Amino acid sequence: MLAGFPCQSFSSAGKRLGFEDNRGTLFFEIERILSEKKPKGFILENVEGLAVHDKGRTLKIILESLETLGYKVSWKILNAKNFDVPQDRKRIYIVGSLNNFVDLDNFEVKRKILNEVLEKNLPTSESHFVKFLLKNFSAQELYGKSIKDKRGGKNNIHSWDIDYKGKISEKEKNLLNKILTERRKKKWAEEFDIEWMDGMPLTLEQIKTFFEDDELESMLENLVQKGYLKKEFPKKKVDNRRIIDKHLPQGYNIVSGKLSFEISKILDPADISPTLVAMDMQHIFVVDGEGLRPLSMREGLRIFGYPDDYKFDISAKEGYDLLGNTVAVPVIKEISKRLLKVL
Repeated sequence: MLAGFPCQSFSSAGKRLGFEDNRGTLFFEIERILSEKKPKGFILENVEGLAVHDKGRTLKIILESLETLGYKVSWKILNAKNFDVPQDRKRIYIVGSLNNFVDLDNFEVKRKILNEVLEKNLPTSESHFVKFLLKNFSAQELYGKSIKDKRGGKNNIHSWDIDYKGKISEKEKNLLNKILTERRKKKWAEEFDIEWMDGMPLTLEQIKTFFEDDELESMLENLVQKGYLKKEFPKKKVDNRRIIDKHLPQGYNIVSGKLSFEISKILDPADISPTLVAMDMQHIFVVDGEGLRPLSMREGLRIFGYPDDYKFDISAKEGYDLLGNTVAVPVIKEISKRLLKVL
């Protein structure tokens, strides 16, 4: 039996509710099928967060359930990048056999870079956003760059770096960079007497403590008007959720939706891809000649280790959704060989 159960309830991208989330309880359907059909072995796959969810208790329940059914169970977190796949993809694999334990250690390490799987001379994007990027950078300067307004770092481009929402002064860009890092500090949550959250809105008075300028208020308002900042109330934590608290003072915060822009990352052909997930696969771009384009379906399949003769004749949107949720084929192949050897 080969199975996966929805990962959102254990994933760092979700709320990590585990078995409290209905999607997490699908594991018990896997348990039911194993109990009724008694296959000689199984391979289960999930996100690495399953190993530490609820301080390890969730995994303990899963392992004990499988062992109660008479299976010898092994588990390991493996990274697809070590299995000839150009993707940094850590996943937990739980393997069971009625015969004996399956050894999941000491697999042969094989590496591959993106350049070995990328296609050439495909149609590139002519979108407004891409044109804006290429006006500020050459295609090659964009290798490995992320485009997010909620994070910093030398490999990140912000919308204000390219004046995407409107031209602003260097002083205003410095202010935005300062707010970006300051809003993550825990002291602001202590001032509001709420539990810390990553990215607090900061009041004018708070901003004055780290950015002195006679024109500060007018600069902040200009950045709100142009859409780089927004005014909002802090959020307090109630039952694992964040709820706006209008009793607290309103502040300024970076406008940073999860996928704010057409492109979230441009891959470096000399490197490997980050973990590809359904929600952002269509926002991953590559350089092709002097232009930019999304990953092709064929490239997506190769990044997961599918052979070129694999048929995948569906729409791009469906394809991205399915690929973001698939397994890395060579990892499953190597584990399967170990399981078959035991059987």
